[in-house]
Amino acid sequence: MDPFQPQVDSKKSNKPKYSKFTQQELPACKPLLTPGIVISAFSLVGILFVPIGLASLSASQEIVELIDRYDISCVPMDDKVGFIQNSKTDKTCTRTLTVPKHMKSPIHIYDQIGDFYQNHRRYVKSRSDKQLRHKDAAHMTKDCEPEGNSADGVPIVPCGLIAWSLFNDTYTISVNKKAAEVNKKDIAWQSDKNNKFGNDVYPSNFQKGNLIGGAQLNESIPLSEQEDLIVWMRIAALPTFRKLYGRIEIDIMANDQLTVVIKNNYNTYSFGGSKALVLSTTSWIGGKNNFIGVAYLTIGVLCLSLAMSFIVLYMVKPRTLGDPSYLSWNRDTLDYSD
Repeated sequence: MDPFQPQVDSKKSNKPKYSKFTQQELPACKPLLTPGIVISAFSLVGILFVPIGLASLSASQEIVELIDRYDISCVPMDDKVGFIQNSKTDKTCTRTLTVPKHMKSPIHIYDQIGDFYQNHRRYVKSRSDKQLRHKDAAHMTKDCEPEGNSADGVPIVPCGLIAWSLFNDTYTISVNKKAAEVNKKDIAWQSDKNNKFGNDVYPSNFQKGNLIGGAQLNESIPLSEQEDLIVWMRIAALPTFRKLYGRIEIDIMANDQLTVVIKNNYNTYSFGGSKALVLSTTSWIGGKNNFIGVAYLTIGVLCLSLAMSFIVLYMVKPRTLGDPSYLSWNRDTLDYSD
């Protein structure tokens, strides 16, 4: 073999084809954080966040909210579990409330439940989404135990513990001894009604299992129109939560007397839970929530404080800024020589 003849490497090279994308050489923004830029950024965030926080906090403070916990006072005996489970006892309870401020319509009515862990893994999984959407999937109750089939072995629609535990307290409200109509239409999300519950799926064998559950469902109304059920089946993330019950679409003046007749049917006593009736107005931020305003104010004030601190530090003890032309991305060629 001629030693001067070039040898061809038989192995194929795995070296990728050169491109600016693979070598991460595409044009990019590489800002230099000078004192002026840092101070300006903190000042801008503070100037924006403080007014937003003040506006949010002001809107939240304008919301009028009435909360009346009734689970203790509406049970006249020490054996609360025995009282609530006895189907022969009269569970009617009357509460009188005084409105502190003018409540502008619409006034939202919520049932608030405490120490109820709807986010428990077994509870969350106990449902059949296909059964809720499709008429032909009534038999798909595998994930719904122990409320998948009735005592006779027939599939329950809707099945599962979530539907089975449907809230069944009712409220009848009067304003100054005059009945106020509670509108229960459009309390559920439209996307849930259209996409998660079928308009040709009807309840069957509901609350006919081996356990005592909550509310009953009208078997002549499709699931897509059972809005109390749809609201209840949107799982709450925290153990204390509210579910929209309905709306009062008239104004209620300050010092008006509200008479609420409650059917105290729902059993929260077995697990030490609580129940409360909530009446609330709304604003552009929704319901009463001081956290949003406080959070914006906190971040805004913190950014303004940091901006002022950097200004003082820069004036008292200035530091000479390096020449950015020496940065690697500002040089045409890199010199690696010793």
